[in-house]
Amino acid sequence: MGTARIFRCLVLVVCLWSGVPRLHAAKITVFAAASLTESLREIALDYEKKTDDKLVLNFGASSTLARQIEEGAPADVFFSADEAQMNQLEGKGLVVVGSRQQRLSNMLVIIVAAKDGAQIQTPTDLAREGIKRIALGDAKAVPVGVYARKYLETKGLWKAIAPKVIPTENVRGALAAVEAGNADASIVYRTDALISNKVVVAYTVPVHDGPKIRYPVALVWGAREPNGSRRFLAYLASEPASQVFEKHGFVVMRDPGPREGEGL
Repeated sequence: MGTARIFRCLVLVVCLWSGVPRLHAAKITVFAAASLTESLREIALDYEKKTDDKLVLNFGASSTLARQIEEGAPADVFFSADEAQMNQLEGKGLVVVGSRQQRLSNMLVIIVAAKDGAQIQTPTDLAREGIKRIALGDAKAVPVGVYARKYLETKGLWKAIAPKVIPTENVRGALAAVEAGNADASIVYRTDALISNKVVVAYTVPVHDGPKIRYPVALVWGAREPNGSRRFLAYLASEPASQVFEKHGFVVMRDPGPREGEGL
């Protein structure tokens, strides 16, 4: 072996073991429901430590994110807080066939301010005259608002409560309204109530009594980083990721069905 060839081999070995990023490292853009903010940020940190991939997280109302994807926003992965938004994208051919997973569930809770908050013990109390303002994610589009409206309709309360509703852009907006004293109460996800010490849970909607809450995740058609996105999609179904979701109050669906991609 010639001197030049030996030198090239040595350079290759050094590069392989010196921490130089792998050629297949990807920059993955994830559009995710606002209620996933804390859990996905933690998962992203863990994931990036284990791979050379980088995650760009964009949080918002699932309805807004779905509309942005329809309009051509550069998303690789979509993690929705309800089936409707994912169904809409899938119906328009914007979701990669076979990549969709059912990952998480959640619960609805009624919250009030922790300090001098409204006296609420049951959903019926929301209809009382003394409750003037109720913050809800837009009940026509934002998943948490849609879920809340369906629940209140089953209880025969929606007509009495609708005039009091202050619509917000997403679940975090509803939470903030109660924190700031701009609303007497709100219906949010249990996971959102857990992140604030300025609100308390006045009532938890029993699973058997509330709407079926599902968080599907899928690869977006035309993703710029399809291979990296599949890797991340597989990681979301891993035990380390599941433990993070559970820590933040989500119910993990541990048998999400067939999925594309391989584990790390």
